[in-house]
Amino acid sequence: MTEKFRIKIYRVLLKIKLSKLYFRSFIVRKIGILIPFNKLSTAKRILFISESNPISKNQIFPFFFYNQALSKKAIALRELPIERFKSNKHSYNDQIDIVFLQTWFDYTSDEMNKLVLSIKQKWPQAKLVYADWFAHTDLRYAKVLDRSIVAYYKKTIIKDFNQYYKPTNKHTFISNYYSRLLNLPDEVGYFEVPDNFQKNIFVGSSFAFADYIMIRFFQPFPDHKNRSIDIHLRIAVSGSPWYQEMRQQCFYRVKNCNSRNILVSEDRISRNSFINELLNSKICFSPFGYGEVCWRDFEAICTGSLLFKQDMSHTISNPDIFIPYVTYIPLAWDLSDFDEKLDYYLNNPTERIKITRNAFERVRNYFINNEFLTDVRPLLERLNL
Repeated sequence: MTEKFRIKIYRVLLKIKLSKLYFRSFIVRKIGILIPFNKLSTAKRILFISESNPISKNQIFPFFFYNQALSKKAIALRELPIERFKSNKHSYNDQIDIVFLQTWFDYTSDEMNKLVLSIKQKWPQAKLVYADWFAHTDLRYAKVLDRSIVAYYKKTIIKDFNQYYKPTNKHTFISNYYSRLLNLPDEVGYFEVPDNFQKNIFVGSSFAFADYIMIRFFQPFPDHKNRSIDIHLRIAVSGSPWYQEMRQQCFYRVKNCNSRNILVSEDRISRNSFINELLNSKICFSPFGYGEVCWRDFEAICTGSLLFKQDMSHTISNPDIFIPYVTYIPLAWDLSDFDEKLDYYLNNPTERIKITRNAFERVRNYFINNEFLTDVRPLLERLNL
């Protein structure tokens, strides 16, 4: 079987699987029908008490995507929207072995304690995993959850864990940097992290499993002929002071760059239009948001646009698409090297295209080789699965 034919078969099977998962999500979230566990099965029962927004759904989606592989480990998965749990409008009254809990990011310590207590009262024997889907690399609920959970499941973390023990300006690693770079007023924030909490941290996937992104990695590598946009940046700017200043800096840097063929805008457009723009772009600048990893990182890669981004060497994320000069181009956080690197990669198309292909193949292989199952294995071992 040729590689091209194998990719085509995978694409067909992927579409079928995604259709089934859409249906599952539709009946649970839209119709409100909860899928019961098989009472005759001896499989370990995992219940995802979940938030309903694209980012949170993307965090737990891989578990259901690989449900067949996980079922071979005698694991059964079900989802319960958090509002249904809080209103007690559900029928999951039998034994639950593991609960994955997602919440919004504005819970007070008292509210979180109350929620955890209600879960413990409902399923006293269940192990609790907190699934933190937030955009930040902070560990805001580490202290309040320390004694209640067996694992803290995160999209992205900082490599140097000692950074978590240091106070920051505006709570996060990147807000601290930009607040000081841009001379914004100090507002020291600190989410206290207990000693030895690092052992509870497990890193899951980020945005790779978005359906419209996944499917593009099983199409031919995007054509690079006749791309008319040199540098693309369609960006939201307004927000918290540090975020707004940082984003405004990115906006101005592109708007005032030497290239004539730029697309820089604050306007929103449809997803299809956005993807078509990237398919016509040589380089995509994907700056930090409130967190480091963004949808746009993967949107750039799946469309064959060279990913420019502030240096990501301080983070751990899966899949690792941030290999300097191999899968993306790291920029200084103050963008002091932006013009130089833009000129270089516009004038060296062979090298530019090679890097975009490397990144494309990196993510495609992540799916083909089922690397999520390898990444999640330490968490499953912690849960005795």
